[in-house]
Amino acid sequence: MGNPQPDDFVSNMTSENSIAGIRELLAATKRIAVLTGAGISAESGVPTFRGKGGLWRNFQAEDLATPGAFRENPTLVWEWYDWRRTLVAQKQPNPGHFSLARLERQVPEFTLITQNVDGLHDLAGSQRPLKLHGDIWSVRCTRCDYRGTERQTPLADIPPRCSCGSLLRPDIVWFGEMLPEKVIEEAWQAALAVEVFMVVGTSALVQPAASLPMQAKQNGALVIEVNLEETPLSPHADHVLLGPSGIVLPQLIA
Repeated sequence: MGNPQPDDFVSNMTSENSIAGIRELLAATKRIAVLTGAGISAESGVPTFRGKGGLWRNFQAEDLATPGAFRENPTLVWEWYDWRRTLVAQKQPNPGHFSLARLERQVPEFTLITQNVDGLHDLAGSQRPLKLHGDIWSVRCTRCDYRGTERQTPLADIPPRCSCGSLLRPDIVWFGEMLPEKVIEEAWQAALAVEVFMVVGTSALVQPAASLPMQAKQNGALVIEVNLEETPLSPHADHVLLGPSGIVLPQLIA
């Protein structure tokens, strides 16, 4: 499988020829990995909760999504997550999510890696997404080994407690915490083994996820990027398709 130069695709990023060619390529490929970011969920109306317009009660996400903030005021942190969960609960997967779930059923070896915590891939039918940053619907005990799912919105009690009496916390990777070791290891192994690595709706800035497509490319994979605008990955990608993933992915995945 040859790797065309990125410049070959700059002038016709979303041409019908390139779409048709990639569609045929995906249909014939046996090992594919996909990395998704906030962009695919933004098309379902999920707020990013960060950056411009991301304030909640005059707090930035960076001020609340930390172990220190939880230790200092678990009620405040859980009120914020309860608000987030209530918003996310109103959203549904879009055609981009459903297309990736369909691709998973078609490809013998498929790995979906996501930076999103909203659970929309699960709702769309993806079987085992690797969730680098956790899941907003999952909780874990701050004392015992309990882990579970809590989909009630709003929560009956804030902050919620485990049956052992200790506080539950969102099973999310907070600022300053390490990614789950098993999850990131599986993602790296997929990047080393695939023939095609697709990147959808991510800024390609957050590490270590941003290194996954480059690792795949160094091991001979063809890299496809689908995004609304170019990113730091774009000059290195073999195909760059600019547009909403909810429109582009259904065209790529028959």
